[in-house]
Amino acid sequence: MTLFTAAATLKLNTSKVMTFTTALTLTALLTGCGSTAAQYQPIVDGPKDALYNSDLAACSELAEQREYLNDDVKSEALLGAGIGALAGLADDGGSGAVAGALVGSAAAAGGRAWETRDERKAIVVACMRGRGHKVVG
Repeated sequence: MTLFTAAATLKLNTSKVMTFTTALTLTALLTGCGSTAAQYQPIVDGPKDALYNSDLAACSELAEQREYLNDDVKSEALLGAGIGALAGLADDGGSGAVAGALVGSAAAAGGRAWETRDERKAIVVACMRGRGHKVVG
């Protein structure tokens, strides 16, 4: 039985079930980002010797200082919550505002966290280049 079949059987509002499912999925994706970008291994034109591994470890640690739950992500979450609440309020009143705020917040924060992931990769690349490695990708 799918989530939507169960919702229909229980006579739940399908749009609210969909909103909850979307919020849950975005939250899972956001938390799944973890430290993936900080563990990025760039492609280098040169040896991957002990110095490379030492520098990569140091650069990865440096990249982890850019936290996923940073001020930019928090700001985007608040903005998304506000926009989502207004859209939900217009569509379904008070309960729609709450659902809209949840989805808007999760979507905006998730998008900004993805940008943070790219920033972490860029930190690793810049750090490795700064340490003399010929990073090509």
